[in-house]
Amino acid sequence: MSYSNTEPVTIVVDDSVRVSGLLQSPPRPQACYVLAHGAGAGMTHPFMAAFAAGLAQRGLATLRFQFPYMEQGGKRPDPPKLAQATIRAAVAEAVRLLPGHPLIAGGKSFGGRMTSQAQAAAPLPNVRGLAFLGFPLHQAGHPSRDRGEHLFDVRIPMLFLQGTRDTLAMLDQLKPLCESLGERATLKLFEDADHSFHLAARTGRKDSQVWSDMSDTIAAWTEAVVKRPRPTAAGGNSGPRA
Repeated sequence: MSYSNTEPVTIVVDDSVRVSGLLQSPPRPQACYVLAHGAGAGMTHPFMAAFAAGLAQRGLATLRFQFPYMEQGGKRPDPPKLAQATIRAAVAEAVRLLPGHPLIAGGKSFGGRMTSQAQAAAPLPNVRGLAFLGFPLHQAGHPSRDRGEHLFDVRIPMLFLQGTRDTLAMLDQLKPLCESLGERATLKLFEDADHSFHLAARTGRKDSQVWSDMSDTIAAWTEAVVKRPRPTAAGGNSGPRA
């Protein structure tokens, strides 16, 4: 059974930069997730495709898109300024394609972190919450919370989906950070999953089971977020740091 249509789109970042995107939407979406890919694989990676399909089954549209370096076949991620400009352009395209629909934004690893940095700098239009698929809090083997400091400047709800074997977000670093963020942060852990939400064979479970649970979590969280009263324009990212 088909739950959605997938439509290719072009996202204009500036006069010289354009990137590809894929809008996947069920007939009457409750919201759209602007979904950025990770550093090592683009928007058509099996994880990204399966995740978008799973969300469509649960009533959520997605707008996946390429960062410019991935569009050009490069391996080195774009500098933050360009990555964040691309995210802003993707959000603007989602607003144009699905007028009147609430948005959430975020994505896998690098894509999620660039989205949170963009939101911390200036609120993304129509974005009601951020959802991270494996937030990269630190480099492997170097536990730290420094990469999470900007999250205190994000004043909208945030959902962290993390594997318990994620070496880029050790739980003794991530849990205290989420606790410090207070009610705006929700942490959902997936037992035995690594940074790519892959399960070791010894678990007897398939990766697809984790992806399905992740989709359930995002769908339920999004439903709760979009039912909340919209923040005032003046209150977007204002307020003291925690």
